[in-house]
Amino acid sequence: MPAVQLIVGLGNPGPQYESTRHNAGFWFVDAVGRRFGCDLRPEARFHGEAGRCRIDGGDCRLLKPGTFMNRSGQAVAALARFFRIPAEAILVVHDELDLPPGEVKLKRGGGHGGHNGLRDLIAHLGSRDFLRLRLGIGHPGHRDQVVDYVLHRPSQAERQAIEQAIEAGLEVLPEVVAGELERAMHRLHSR
Repeated sequence: MPAVQLIVGLGNPGPQYESTRHNAGFWFVDAVGRRFGCDLRPEARFHGEAGRCRIDGGDCRLLKPGTFMNRSGQAVAALARFFRIPAEAILVVHDELDLPPGEVKLKRGGGHGGHNGLRDLIAHLGSRDFLRLRLGIGHPGHRDQVVDYVLHRPSQAERQAIEQAIEAGLEVLPEVVAGELERAMHRLHSR
């Protein structure tokens, strides 16, 4: 497995979205920055906030697209092209309706599952082969309620569960960045 060179958190920019479920990917990238001492700064050419850090010896870039969720691919493709990072070396962290709050799963490739951020990423990268760290946010019960649900804050208990999932993801991040995917998945999925 190739080493991960770019970690992307999906979310929507602006204070009105900061605490919403759809921004779980942003929460993860912020936590990576805190844990590994990386500052993210606005980078106009990459349409978002970007930074660089070392994760247990591995050199890695971080990105929070400043485009809205359904245009995430524009920012990711700009940075990936500039630094010649292949899709296989990108980890995308996003909210996942099909997992309950507190669940976290790691996988390579797959479809977009109706997630507009992933749909745009696949279109811009021309590949589905990137890694995904899926942070469970739960499902409102009916698909007509999804948009409203993801754009609202989770309850305090749900937020704590999501934070625990983020922490679990951070614990295996050194293995993910090193390309030790099987080991990371085993640790993450058997907790």
